[in-house]
Amino acid sequence: MRSVLSNEPTIRLAAFLGILAALSLAERLWPWRVARPLGARRWWGNFGLLALGTLLIRLVVPAAAMGAAFWAQGRGWGLLAGAPGWVAIPVTVVLLDLLIYFQHRAFHAVPWLWRLHRVHHADTELDASSGLRFHPVELLASVFIKMAAVVGLGAPPEAVLIFEVLLNASSMFEHAAIALPGWLDRALRPFIVTPSLHRIHHSERREETNSNFGFNLSIWDRLFGTLRREHQGSLTLGVGEFGALRDQRLDRLLVQPLL
Repeated sequence: MRSVLSNEPTIRLAAFLGILAALSLAERLWPWRVARPLGARRWWGNFGLLALGTLLIRLVVPAAAMGAAFWAQGRGWGLLAGAPGWVAIPVTVVLLDLLIYFQHRAFHAVPWLWRLHRVHHADTELDASSGLRFHPVELLASVFIKMAAVVGLGAPPEAVLIFEVLLNASSMFEHAAIALPGWLDRALRPFIVTPSLHRIHHSERREETNSNFGFNLSIWDRLFGTLRREHQGSLTLGVGEFGALRDQRLDRLLVQPLL
């Protein structure tokens, strides 16, 4: 296991590229709807934000959540320190998912955090790349929150790796422009967040935006009363004031929180 963990960047990159390729193919085979012809500008903006966010994290906290896990493990810190792996790993994954749910709600509720997160919601189309579209400062803040939780839990490094891969995969999946068969969507919704469920969260209507905050597990929205199963009328995506084509440029996305 130690050798696997030492290859964490390679594992995460391979999983990322494989899942992105699979979802991109699925979007061609089973499209949700015909997207507006925004083309390369959207993708340059979305992938540009990811690249800059990754660079910022590598410069500020290169070890990130995995480093925090090894650090806590070496000192015997955290609620799960000493717990067997069959307990600590699933508990860590579930509790970190709950943390992301509440973090997501906070980024909607606190005005200055919403300015950062609004960059994600200003995408006027949804596809797998939308799951990567976060302002670099939001990504950095998320890493610090995650690191604090990992230390507090005493999360095993392997659990953190599993969670990071799942989080990245679910973010791309739930934003993907794919139309799941109705029976499959209904079967998955009680357990995980599906694309049709998460699209409601990207509605231009604020009451719909403030629902369906879950990333991996859909149970949190049911437990805390934020689940919305259907949208009202036709679904318009984005944030109205940033719907112009020029707003999808990378330079505009970077300064958007200041506007």
